[in-house]
Amino acid sequence: MTPRSIRRAAERKARKLARKAVRDQQQLSPEPPQAETTPEISAARLDANRSNALLSTGPRTEEGRRTSSLNALRTGLTGITVLLPTDDAAEYQRHIAAYEKEFQPVGLEESELVQSLADIAWRLRRIPALEMAIYARGRVEFADQFEDQKDPGVRRSLIELHTHLAYEKQLRNLHLQEARLVRRREKETAELRRLQEGRKERECQAQERVVRVRQENGFEFSTPEVESHIESRGADSQAAASRLIGTHGLTNAA
Repeated sequence: MTPRSIRRAAERKARKLARKAVRDQQQLSPEPPQAETTPEISAARLDANRSNALLSTGPRTEEGRRTSSLNALRTGLTGITVLLPTDDAAEYQRHIAAYEKEFQPVGLEESELVQSLADIAWRLRRIPALEMAIYARGRVEFADQFEDQKDPGVRRSLIELHTHLAYEKQLRNLHLQEARLVRRREKETAELRRLQEGRKERECQAQERVVRVRQENGFEFSTPEVESHIESRGADSQAAASRLIGTHGLTNAA
């Protein structure tokens, strides 16, 4: 078993024993607990509490500050802000342009989905770097530990293990955020595909209607889009029939 699994097994056993102790205590004192009432706080006491709160300066030791800072680790994986101050804005714009070129969205809904997919990919790209940064910090922070180990490889492995255990919460949060982003990407990709397939099907049906009008009523269209559609009969077209009619008009061949 790994040190992590041993520690988790010990924690589960401790929680089980604690629950058993609570049950035993309840059996010894079967009287139902009385509802607790919150005493009223006087105005003077409330003012004193507020004054004391202003005196709080947070963690005082270096260890306390380190733990406190990582409890509120800002990774840029959630929230509205996608681009961090350390990110390359020009590279981000190229990233967005590449997604727009790949998916070629039409309309507001498709464009918003493509933007969201690009942002998800940008955030996912950040996760490996954050994980590497945590282990790099651990190597510096715990560099003076395990000095009794003569084998450098063993010592490096122990430092990495110690880093993993010390920053397990932050690493686990990264993995949870990664899984959440992957699920969101799959859902939005499917939604974008559904919208685009529906739009192309409507455009194809509109082209078919234009062709029927031409064949049944003798109208002649000089647009290359309609000519191409007549030849392919079912191939995707970039222009809807309404756009063709509105832009180029109808010419009666009779």
